[in-house]
Amino acid sequence: MEMQEKKALLFSNKDLKKLIWPLIIEQLLTVTVGMMDTVMIASVGESAVSAVSLVDSIMILIIQIFAAIATGGAVVAGQFLGAKDEDRACQSANQLILFISVLSIAVMGLVYLLRGFILHQVFGKITAEVMAYSSTYLDIVSLSIPFIALYNGGAALFRTMGNSRISMYTSLLMNAINITGNAIMIYGLHMGVAGAAIPTLVSRIVAAVVMIVLLLNPKQLVHLKRPFSLKFDATLIKRILYIGVPNGLENSMFQLGKILLLSLVSGFGTAAIAANAVSNTLATFMTLPGMAIGFAIITVVSRCIGAGDYKQARYYTRKLIKITYLALLLTNALIILGLPAVLSLYHLSDITASMTTQIIFSYAAAAIVIWAPAFSLPNTLRAANDVKFSMVVSILSMWIFRIGFSFLLAKNMGLGVFGVWISMYIDWLVRSILFVLRYKGVSWYRYTGC
Repeated sequence: MEMQEKKALLFSNKDLKKLIWPLIIEQLLTVTVGMMDTVMIASVGESAVSAVSLVDSIMILIIQIFAAIATGGAVVAGQFLGAKDEDRACQSANQLILFISVLSIAVMGLVYLLRGFILHQVFGKITAEVMAYSSTYLDIVSLSIPFIALYNGGAALFRTMGNSRISMYTSLLMNAINITGNAIMIYGLHMGVAGAAIPTLVSRIVAAVVMIVLLLNPKQLVHLKRPFSLKFDATLIKRILYIGVPNGLENSMFQLGKILLLSLVSGFGTAAIAANAVSNTLATFMTLPGMAIGFAIITVVSRCIGAGDYKQARYYTRKLIKITYLALLLTNALIILGLPAVLSLYHLSDITASMTTQIIFSYAAAAIVIWAPAFSLPNTLRAANDVKFSMVVSILSMWIFRIGFSFLLAKNMGLGVFGVWISMYIDWLVRSILFVLRYKGVSWYRYTGC
């Protein structure tokens, strides 16, 4: 860009730093606290861990749906901000909060209605103890669905304002309440899985209240107008869902695919299961900065699209993906260097440690080279309303290459658990090629004005 153009940039380097660092910290908090939860509930016994894991698989799916809808609201609000239409941005915020409130209450009701089906059919054949624990945890945690939905909606709106510190601080508060509550109720009061569920519920209620109170402040660039309108705006809801629904379907299929692959891996023996579990935990950390910067891409590019400035959209996409590559290189290098020490903490057998090392080395190489175009680049497309293409590519690639090739390589060709991971890299490669080709063209210039 010429010097004159640089003066008109929507985001300075300082703005990008203020946006990215809190997002990375927030993602780190989410991962580490999730691990702490598992460690703390482990004191109750393996049945408790199994029960919490089963219920969480359902909750994660639900949370991903609301996170996707929240992203849709953030994109729409961001486009209005880019177009200098703050009033419509605020109306989008109103509609997002109203819609996810109604939908989340309906989903919560549906979970309770299908409670028996979830416990006895979805979870399959489980012991009576695991069933009892699952029932208790599900009953309590399901009450938190509307609150975690509101938190996600609020966090997405603050990100679109370029203020990711709010969601970071709120996440920190939520996790502090959760961990402290777990310690008191599990270790002190010996309340078992209920002692893990209640703090989760309370922390999500607090987080939702904080988000809504802050959004009611008229000083915020995007805020909820008073009195809060309870009337749906069909046009705005349609725009939000146009972004949110494909993203939600994509996330849902991804979660379902992971569950299917877990059943495949379980057939390769205990060592394979353990290696896969440890590798998945480490892999989360290895791509964590990329996930955080992905949120930044949505925020920044949606503003550019709203301003009708596709040149800046491309400029920031290139810049943020370069940052993603650098972050992935540093993160993966650190984890590889510290891998022997990390593996020693798990007390793995020699064969399991060897399998884990092989997986992590391959994952690091793939993550550094092809993760960014596979997962960061589609965020630019989503921010430009090109959501159907990214959804179709992601779902088809996942089912054909990641799932299909897993059965081919892992089972039929005898590569075992390593074949599952190779299939994932093939999936990434296909996505990367297709998303790069799409980005290089102009067909994603879908924005039609606010």
